[in-house]
Amino acid sequence: MDGDFRTEFVREPGALKQHPALVLNADYRPLSYYPLSLWSWQEAIKAAFLDRVDIVAEYDEYVRSPTTRIKMPSVVVLKDYVKPQKRVAFTRFNLFLRDEFHCQYCGAKGDLTFDHVVPRASGGVTSWENVVAACSPCNLRKGSKSLRQAGMSLFRPPRRPSAEELRNTGRKFPPNHLHASWMDFLYWDAELEE
Repeated sequence: MDGDFRTEFVREPGALKQHPALVLNADYRPLSYYPLSLWSWQEAIKAAFLDRVDIVAEYDEYVRSPTTRIKMPSVVVLKDYVKPQKRVAFTRFNLFLRDEFHCQYCGAKGDLTFDHVVPRASGGVTSWENVVAACSPCNLRKGSKSLRQAGMSLFRPPRRPSAEELRNTGRKFPPNHLHASWMDFLYWDAELEE
């Protein structure tokens, strides 16, 4: 818990299968939407006892010790604000997230790799501005040709996303499990229906 909160919520999948706690920053926004910032119930209780978080929602189930009975936290809020990172790391995952997990040539989902728009053989560099998500068939079809030589076009030109853009894109991809107590916090800034 003393480390960087951005890496602390990278979790062990087995520990989160039962009763994960949604972790919110001090401004009541999730630290991350994709992957969703979750802690195991054990980490959430530990943080509450260390007075690092406030529990704002609970499961109906209890944790028991010989002398204590505590409801499992389902939503916790950090007491200290963690400033979001401004710089977005250039990773395969963030590239796919920027491109919304779609091939930028044909729109297909799945079996994604990445492609250099200006091929490396022609002096293209590996950067946000020159790499896009591509399905394997499109990547093979383009090969080391230019877009014009391959007769292909992009849905969107590649560019460096802002951290806020990636957070907003991540909101479009909810995890398989969303507990009812999380909903008010995950979409609190969404426009309400009239």
